[in-house]
Parts: sequence; structure tokens; C-alpha cells
Amino acid sequence: MDTTATQGLRESKKLRTRAHLRATALELFLERGFDAVSVADVAAAAEVSKPTLFRYFPTKEDLVLDRFADHQDEAARTVRDRPAGQSPVAALHAQFTAALAAHDPATGLSDLPDIVAFMRLLYSVDSLRRRLDRYTEREVELLAEVLETESVPPLTARLSALHLVTVRHELGRVNWARMAEGRTADEALAESLADADQAFAALAHGLDTVLPVRAA
Repeated sequence: MDTTATQGLRESKKLRTRAHLRATALELFLERGFDAVSVADVAAAAEVSKPTLFRYFPTKEDLVLDRFADHQDEAARTVRDRPAGQSPVAALHAQFTAALAAHDPATGLSDLPDIVAFMRLLYSVDSLRRRLDRYTEREVELLAEVLETESVPPLTARLSALHLVTVRHELGRVNWARMAEGRTADEALAESLADADQAFAALAHGLDTVLPVRAA
């Protein structure tokens, strides 16, 4: 077997192990509560050693929040890849609107029981909310970096990124609250779209005066 194939198999095994650890941990957390489950409990249930678990997830909180890592560069990518003639605010507004229509869990507008339970866990545990702040900070950094490549001054880029990322997260929190109340995603869609329109319009009124529209 050649080196490339061997490396590919190793990487696939690592990804499977990571997904298995994450799924096992989440099942235990939802069943018993986050604080009642130890790292040793997760390792035992997943049939791995504690050192192996820690190689994949440095903290217990990371077992829950790992899925957010896949979305850390979403805002940055959306702005970086936006078409000519579109501002960063408009690009993120369009992306979020499309995600709402698809009931993307990242928008909070998903009534799937597993997603609602996951979000309830996230918002009910202080250490998870604090840890999430670190993921959010990285999201802000990545978006600010993209804005700076378009000659936006560093302070303006960071302040703009903070506003944009905060709006996305707050809209997601409000949408999840609707799901937690027992509403369906279809029932809440119109209201969620209206909220997104209002929030991004408020940002556009201010940020579009300092952020660039991409030239043709």
C-alpha cells in the first residue's frame, strides 16, 4: 500500500474515532446531565483510554462544542466569496436567509428533537457557554481578517465583525427559543425571516457606510 493511501486510511480512522467520541459523549450528557458525566465515563462508554480521548478533545466542553468548529469560518467564507456588487452585510444576510429556509441547525431554526436537546444543553451549562465564547472569538477574528484584505482598517474590521457575528448568534438563540417552546420550524419561519431582515437592515444602515461593495 502506498504512503498516500496509508495516510488516507489513518485520517479516516481518526475522523471516525472523533465522531464516535463526540456522539458517545453527547448521548451521555443528554441522558445524565453534563455535570454528572466525567471524562472517565465518556472514555469508558466509548471503549478508549482517557489519554486517547484527550488527544482528540482537550476538555469535556470540547466534546460538545466540536461541531461548532465546522462553522467558525462560515461568515469569513461567505464574505470572501461574495459576488461583485454585494456588501458584506448583504452577503451574510442572504446566506442566513437561505439557511433559515433550509432549516439549518446553525440558525437555531430546527425542530429536530436531537438538535433542540443539544441546544438546550448548550444554553443551560455555564461552562459550555463560556467555552462557546472562544469559538465565537475565532469566528470574529477570521471575518475581520477577510475584511482587512479589502483595505478595511483593523479597528473597523474588528468592530464590524463583532456586530455581524453577534447578530448571527443572537438570531440563532432566539430561533432556538421558539423551538424550545414547542413551535415547529415551519411555523416560526416567517417570524425568523422577519427578524433576520430587521437585524441585517439595522447593520446595513451603519456598516454599509464603512464597508466596501465589491467592484465588478
